[in-house]
Amino acid sequence: MDSAAITALLKKNFALDPQTAKVLVVGLGDTGISVAHYLQSLDFKFAIIDSRVKPPMMDEFFQQMPDTPVFTGGFDEAAFKVATHLVVSPGVSLNEQAIIKAVANGSKIVSDIDLFACSVDAPIVAISGSNGKSTVTTMLGEMAKAAGMEVGVGGNLGTPALDLLALNAQLYVLELSSFQLERTSALNAAAATVLNVSADHLDRHADLAEYAREKQRVFRGDGAMIINIDDPVVNTMRDALRKTVTFSINKKADFHLAFEGETEYLMHNESCLMPLAELPLEGRHNAANALAALALGVAVGLDEQIMCDALRKFKGLSHRMQRVAEIRGVTWVNDSKATNIGACVAALQGYARKVILIAGGDAKGADMNELTPAIKEKAKSVVLMGKDAGLIKQALNGCVPVYSAGNMVEAVQIAASLADAGESVLLSPACASLDQYKNYQDRGEKFTKAVLALVDRAASPKTPFMATI
Repeated sequence: MDSAAITALLKKNFALDPQTAKVLVVGLGDTGISVAHYLQSLDFKFAIIDSRVKPPMMDEFFQQMPDTPVFTGGFDEAAFKVATHLVVSPGVSLNEQAIIKAVANGSKIVSDIDLFACSVDAPIVAISGSNGKSTVTTMLGEMAKAAGMEVGVGGNLGTPALDLLALNAQLYVLELSSFQLERTSALNAAAATVLNVSADHLDRHADLAEYAREKQRVFRGDGAMIINIDDPVVNTMRDALRKTVTFSINKKADFHLAFEGETEYLMHNESCLMPLAELPLEGRHNAANALAALALGVAVGLDEQIMCDALRKFKGLSHRMQRVAEIRGVTWVNDSKATNIGACVAALQGYARKVILIAGGDAKGADMNELTPAIKEKAKSVVLMGKDAGLIKQALNGCVPVYSAGNMVEAVQIAASLADAGESVLLSPACASLDQYKNYQDRGEKFTKAVLALVDRAASPKTPFMATI
């Protein structure tokens, strides 16, 4: 779309006029910088504000846009008072008092996803959910590439949505978080899904019902709804007046699993698409992810066999059920991206044999009692670390042996002393990482480093490690 068409849509949808608007971008991170470049390209007047004294990307930003007003060290109400529009980054809560007052005084909130939706005429696929959305987003992107399409993949994953505009793609695949969706109103995706809903981000959302309502906003518009009928919360999001495609790993659906003879297949209605065994990912939850990606791809016209070929080559994401090593017959798996209870439960449910689980971190206000049934069923023992380790230990209430570790090296050493050949040690924290690490990637890398350090000791007898129960 050309700039005149984009500007016309921004005026129509948000009264966002380059001649009169004064935009305040709240948050100087990846999203904020992408918004700044976008606004500059359309000749908008804007400033940036960040509560941090020196945001990590500040020096880089000043090199790119030295004349842009930037306010740091707090949310100065004077800056908000003159703004006609606020573009609030997902990392900033809409419950900040300065934002609440600005909205009460007439400022309009516009998201980067709104700006993106007004700037493309190619189809958008929107993917949300508590768990699996990065995997499904990446899967679908690989499927589109295999079909020979120019595809833009990003949003909450990787590249900010507005930076994808430079690709002039034929298809856009966006991962969207609840924080992005709660401030978005202009999105009308050609196909959209909420993969599942489980307790997450309850430090920012009032309760699970509010969190689910924000997720449901991904279905605004008139595109195809891809519904996981295994999830009772998602299943209630159906709209009888909309095109709906279902998927399930437990029952018959438009996309489901079924046996033909002794072979289990990924199915589209009555058609066998590919044997489940050819999917190179651990865990049945990844079968659900594959079915969701196939359903989304069919909804936007991708060829089924091309998509299946892409699935056969898909190696998964770093820090998501990633095999690190096998040492003395013990398999070590990095699922550091499991930053909430639902992700940890999904990982555990993928195992037929009980595992040694390493968990803990910042629970983000979630009720750790919801983790107990899966751990009782699937864990041989649990090694806990991090800020809210005590909450998990309390919730488990002695249903499995629990050990405490002060850091990742100690956690890995304890797990090594507990695991027998044929078993798996799973890092699937069920918590955020920022209490001890830069992010979940850093946590996963520390786990990998500690595991690989065991390789040098693999020839020596097991060393018993002291652990506190």
